[in-house]
Amino acid sequence: MDILIQQIINGLVLGSIYALVALGYTMVYGILGLINFAHGEVVMIGALSALTAIGLLVPSGLPGPVVVLAGLLIAIPVCMAVGFTIERIAYRPLRNAPRLAPLITAIGVSIVLQQLAMMGWGRNYHTFPALLSVTAHKVGGAAITDLQIIIVLTAALLMAALVWLVTRTRLGRAMRASAENPAVARLMGVDVDRVISFTFVLGSGLAAVAGVMVAANYSIAHYAMGFMLGLKAFTAAVLGGIGNLGGAMLGGLLLGIIESLAAGYIGDLTGGFLGSHYKDVFAFFVLILVLVFRPSGLMGEKVAERA
Repeated sequence: MDILIQQIINGLVLGSIYALVALGYTMVYGILGLINFAHGEVVMIGALSALTAIGLLVPSGLPGPVVVLAGLLIAIPVCMAVGFTIERIAYRPLRNAPRLAPLITAIGVSIVLQQLAMMGWGRNYHTFPALLSVTAHKVGGAAITDLQIIIVLTAALLMAALVWLVTRTRLGRAMRASAENPAVARLMGVDVDRVISFTFVLGSGLAAVAGVMVAANYSIAHYAMGFMLGLKAFTAAVLGGIGNLGGAMLGGLLLGIIESLAAGYIGDLTGGFLGSHYKDVFAFFVLILVLVFRPSGLMGEKVAERA
C-alpha cells in the first residue's frame, strides 16, 4: 500500500506537468484545428532559458527560491516570444492550406528548434542547482517533498486561472467564438488573428512553467528533452479529448498516474522481463486504445467537419 500511494503521488506530480503542456496543444487545436508538434520544444527552451538565467544569478547570493523565480520570469517571455514567432512565420501563412502542410511544417519547426537549442546550449546535460527545499513529508507511509507540493499547487492554480480566463473574460469569449466559427467571429468584430497569436503566446507561457518544473523535479535539462515530453502531453490531450480544456487536465493527470504505476509494477507484472524504463510504452499504448475505442477522448464530443 505504501508503494501504491507513493506511485500515485509521483503520478500526480508528473501528470500536473503533462496537463500544463497538454493545454497548449488543446488550445491551438481548439481554435485552428492543427497540432503544434513544436510545442514540446518550447518546453525545452523554457527549461534551458531558466537554467541559463539561474546560473548567472546563483553567484549573487540571493535566496534559492528568488533565483528560481527570477529564472522562471525570464523563461516565460522568452517562450512567449518563441510561440508568437512560430505562429506568425510557420503557421499563419498555411492557415488555409491543406491539413497536411501545417502538420509537416510543425514537425519541421520542432526539428529546427531542437537543432538551434543544440547549437546554443550544447549536447551535454545541464544540471539544475539544488536551490529549492526537498524536505520530505510523510503521507500514509509515502513521501512527498516540498518541491513536489509546489509543482502540484502551481499547476492547479495556473489551470484554474486559465479556465477563469477562457470562461469569464472578454478575451476568453473571443477565444471561444474564434474556435466555434472564425468567419462569424470576424463579422462580430473579433480580431481572430490577434486571438490566435494570443493563444500561442499563452500556451507557450504555460510551457515555460512546465519546462522549469521538469528541470527542477529531475534536476537536469537537455536540448532533446522536449520531444518525448511533447508526445506524451499530446497523448494526454487526446486521452482527455483534444480541444477540451478540462479534458487536457484530466488526461494529463491520468496519464501521469498510469505511467507512474507502470514504472512501479511493470517488473512484478511481467516477472522481471520488463523494467521500469519501459514505462514510456504505456503512454502510447493508452493512445492507441483511445484512438481505437473512443477517438474523441474521455471528455471530447463528436463534431461535424467545418464547411
